[in-house]
Amino acid sequence: MDFKNIQLERRSPLAVVTLHRPEVRNALNAETLSELSAVFQDLADDSRVRVILLTGAGGKAFAAGADIRELAALTAEEAQAFALRGQGAFRAIEQLGKPVIACIQGFALGGGCELAMACTLRIAAADARLGQPEVKLGIIAGYGGSQRLPRLVGRGAALKLLLTGMIIDAQEALRIGLVDEVVPAAQLMDRAESLAREIAANAPLAIAETMRAVDEGLDLALDLALMREAARFGQICSTSDKAEGTEAFLAKRAPTWKGQ
Repeated sequence: MDFKNIQLERRSPLAVVTLHRPEVRNALNAETLSELSAVFQDLADDSRVRVILLTGAGGKAFAAGADIRELAALTAEEAQAFALRGQGAFRAIEQLGKPVIACIQGFALGGGCELAMACTLRIAAADARLGQPEVKLGIIAGYGGSQRLPRLVGRGAALKLLLTGMIIDAQEALRIGLVDEVVPAAQLMDRAESLAREIAANAPLAIAETMRAVDEGLDLALDLALMREAARFGQICSTSDKAEGTEAFLAKRAPTWKGQ
């Protein structure tokens, strides 16, 4: 597949998706969102790919936000459609069934921060800067920032960022739980690939079901969430991968996963 604003590299069992608009710090315009949706749909269907790394080209930004020139010309109705398009693209990443690791160097602001939050995990370079500065433009977060940020860092910390529009550094993002690790910039992709390969070594069905159980359970009462977990546990125990995993453990050998 050929893309104008995205580069895709497959390194089974991994894939690397790179936002490639470095001249505008990888700003997310409508075309880029469409390409993101297409590339992640393609990767969802590729059984050889088990974990995806998402990053930005140029070293200065993961994604500096939505394309302001494009945003400035929108009517109210167009703006709502604009937000829904971005939300749909990011929700598809969130519900992919495969872990997506955001590799953040430089700026991840506005839509860029929202894109990172839609990923499964976030690793930040020490020079990363994150924030939701939409209020400084007279707007609000529209790609899920007002919803995912409180779920990640809590209501108070989220509102502090959303209402001030402040930009925080990587260590502060780590402290509040917005990112999961901080590493030197030169080690960012190596660390992300190491983590991705550690995840990819595990049973793909179990990885997918674990992600679904966590995401589903966050919005349920604990007793109901526990019941859902038990049901998923029962289903996964009927798979070939469960038989292979337990047999391999008892035989003290490495398992061979089939995703079945």
